[in-house]
Amino acid sequence: MSRAAWKLPALMGLVLLVGAAGGYWFAAQGRPTAVSEVAAPTATDERQPLYWYDPMFPQQKFDSPGKSPFMDMQLVPKFADEANDSSSVRIEPGIQQNLGVRLATVTKGKLEQSLQVSGVLAFNAREVALVQARAAGFVERTYARAPGDLIAAGEPLADLLIPEWAAAQEEFLALRRSGDPAMSAAARQRLRLLGMPMELITQVERGGKARPVMTLTSPIKGVIRELDVRIGMTLAAGQTLARINGLENVWLEAAIPESQAGALQIGQTVEARLPALLGEVIHGALSSVLPESDPQSRTLRVRIELANPDGRLRPGMSAQVRLNQPSQADLLLVPSEAVIRTGKRALVMLAEEGGRFRPVEVQLGQESEGQVAVLDGLAAGQQVVASGQFLIDSEASLRGIEARALGTPTTSIDRPTLHAAEGSIVEVGAQELTISHGPFKTLGMPGMTMTFPLARPELARGLKAGDRISLKVREGDSGLLIEQLEKLESAP
Repeated sequence: MSRAAWKLPALMGLVLLVGAAGGYWFAAQGRPTAVSEVAAPTATDERQPLYWYDPMFPQQKFDSPGKSPFMDMQLVPKFADEANDSSSVRIEPGIQQNLGVRLATVTKGKLEQSLQVSGVLAFNAREVALVQARAAGFVERTYARAPGDLIAAGEPLADLLIPEWAAAQEEFLALRRSGDPAMSAAARQRLRLLGMPMELITQVERGGKARPVMTLTSPIKGVIRELDVRIGMTLAAGQTLARINGLENVWLEAAIPESQAGALQIGQTVEARLPALLGEVIHGALSSVLPESDPQSRTLRVRIELANPDGRLRPGMSAQVRLNQPSQADLLLVPSEAVIRTGKRALVMLAEEGGRFRPVEVQLGQESEGQVAVLDGLAAGQQVVASGQFLIDSEASLRGIEARALGTPTTSIDRPTLHAAEGSIVEVGAQELTISHGPFKTLGMPGMTMTFPLARPELARGLKAGDRISLKVREGDSGLLIEQLEKLESAP
């Protein structure tokens, strides 16, 4: 083969090789590197970052995302709304929908409060009559009465023979026949002092003969609770023979939890429903709250008076009691489910413009039927989170956002956001600590060993190398600054 014959294929192969290398170079220039792909944000965020920065060197700003030239971490975007407000959490509308966030408006209105408890009917202890022997004597007759019997006023219980009264009546009749008015009046007065009722004295005067037998009758209408008379028994003066309880009014006794007894008022209306009277509502009024609390159940006993003109309400019956609390007007009301109760205080997540949420401390009042009164911390027309507030509160806690305390105006300067992590002290300096820390999740910063300046020198007091700590830092002009430190217990 001649020299010219093999030069031509070699030249063509060289041209093809150069063309392929050039195409590969141009293609490489037209696509991002692997680092750029990692640095590019994957989430669709309509907000435009103001700049990107390294949390360790916040004074250095970058125009595009990427890897920090100072630390082994990605740059963090800074948005306009984050720069203006660091005391609230911003959640995108799509994420709010995924979390099931539901808002409720703070309204003004009345809070109809009622309390449902169980109760038992009891005798009214204020309607009690005791029947006693006014003088010594004997039981001559009984009228077939027994404890538990209903009795009307004036119905007989027993006939008593009182010998002492017989002698006094004979003396009165003798003086009355003598015609001496003064002596007759004195004898009549003596009969009264011996305990003789006026009805019996009148019968003696009209009949003109002694009546030593007296019939005991019931002074009131009611039920015989006790009856201690038998034919032929001897009685002493003042001996109790019967105890009768009226039924015109009965007591409904119920136990009220101590936490809800403070709103009770004497005279407030009460509704009672009895299983024995299905479909009927008995109305009454709260008559008294007993001064003693039950130490076992931590409840207070209350008495409710119910009218019982027809006698259908029988002591011992059970009842469901509804105590209607007086309604208050012009109260700020929010749904009870919107309140986060921590044990020490109550919080709500206040919704603001731009999808931002701020924890706010509130003072609560009465609560009824899914609504609670807010005495301080909110204003009418504001919106609070009624569903999903616990997730937002957790996010606020991770970012170090503290709830606005009661009495703090909404226009006050907000505290800076704190970022939390845990780690171990490597070295203690005069104004700084070298710490091997875990990740700062709210900054997107991985764990590493680095030196942090202290906001106050006393933060490091009592700490030494090797101590496990929990730290909170804030972003300053010169980097991350330790604001809070807490020593952790060493693992066993």
